[in-house]
Amino acid sequence: MLLAIDAGNSTLTAALAADRDLAAAAEPGRTRHAATPARATADEVELLLDGLLGLDGHRLGDVTRVVLASVVPRVSTAVAAVAARRHLPFLEASAATVPLAVHVDRPAEVGADRLVNALAAARLHGTPAIVVDIGTATTVDAVGADGAFLGGAIAAGPQLSLDALASRTAKLPHVELGGSPRAIGRDTVEALRSGAVYGQAGAVAELVSRVRGELATLSQGRRPIVVLTGGGSRLPWAADIPGVDVVDPDLTLRGLLVLAAEGRWS
Repeated sequence: MLLAIDAGNSTLTAALAADRDLAAAAEPGRTRHAATPARATADEVELLLDGLLGLDGHRLGDVTRVVLASVVPRVSTAVAAVAARRHLPFLEASAATVPLAVHVDRPAEVGADRLVNALAAARLHGTPAIVVDIGTATTVDAVGADGAFLGGAIAAGPQLSLDALASRTAKLPHVELGGSPRAIGRDTVEALRSGAVYGQAGAVAELVSRVRGELATLSQGRRPIVVLTGGGSRLPWAADIPGVDVVDPDLTLRGLLVLAAEGRWS
């Protein structure tokens, strides 16, 4: 059994997949979520993972391999330590381990989630592709016709924008991101949500348009498929962003299954 872990800035997602499912990069099945334990020790991460698996009647002792995409260094260190002391083969996504060309100036600095998303988009949805990941940060990345990661853009995600306004202004309140608000907010909370939701949608649409134009030049005019993923992709307004072809909230986990099937294990 393979344990796939996607450790984002805000949320850690884990899924257990049978080895026989890996070659086809099947759906990871039931997924479990927890707040990312950014300051946790290896012991605490081990307890967290065992608890998440226990929700579905499994235990960490059932796991035979671990694959990880993490943008939180301390979580990477902790998961690696858990795998080592349990003598489990461990594969962490990076520019050195993800089987695709990375055509940027400093490949080692590219987030693991962005690379795994590019891999999943290329293998599961086709190329050229644009991957939009709406989370704590929103990324819009280009995948070339040959499957290479070409780079992209990074912006603040909608909840982060709301949090920044609350922390950097004297009177604006902290607001949780909701569904699809009215554009003309009738109070401060509605106005903040409107700005966060439709400002994000507009920013993503503009970035997709510009990336598409540059990518077309690099791909002999071929139209890229646009894949939307991340926690924000599950919100009702996200699917209405112009130009989106596929909504695949579990793209990163599916990419980890591809990496597990194609990557080099230590």
